[in-house]
Amino acid sequence: MLRQLMLAAQAGDRQAYARLLRECQIWLSRYFARRIPPSQIDDLVQETLISVHRKRATYDGERAFLPWLAAIGRYRWIDHLRKVYRASETGLDEALHAAPQDDTVIDGLSVDALLQQLPARQAEVIRLVKIAGYSITEAAERTGQSESLVKVNIHRGIRKMSALIEKV
Repeated sequence: MLRQLMLAAQAGDRQAYARLLRECQIWLSRYFARRIPPSQIDDLVQETLISVHRKRATYDGERAFLPWLAAIGRYRWIDHLRKVYRASETGLDEALHAAPQDDTVIDGLSVDALLQQLPARQAEVIRLVKIAGYSITEAAERTGQSESLVKVNIHRGIRKMSALIEKV
């Protein structure tokens, strides 16, 4: 249903777009409810909906909608965590040890930590294609790399991330 609403919205159907945003708001509220304090949910949902609005033209109708939305939500959530932890006196490591039951926080930060160990061009295309759901062509256009180079950078980056994980 969400996929069809997004396709209709991309075609200019305002009613479909309004309904899509309402449905996304409900889904994102539930998604963030397990991850952040209730007082912060509305702001994060609104920030995420703004990102959805900005990126709506990049959605590929051949792909499922929820993974695309979840990727945007995940990035907004990680940005939110960075802001909160920078503003607080508590270090990130202390906060993670205080709430070890939330594996999703650790998983998200672990992937981000792995990506930071890659060359910038590899990390960028992995984020675009594997996390944000862009096509190879879209990633090539956004980064200025050829489609072949995008594929090579993804392959090499994932291989290097696998090697880093195996060392642990």
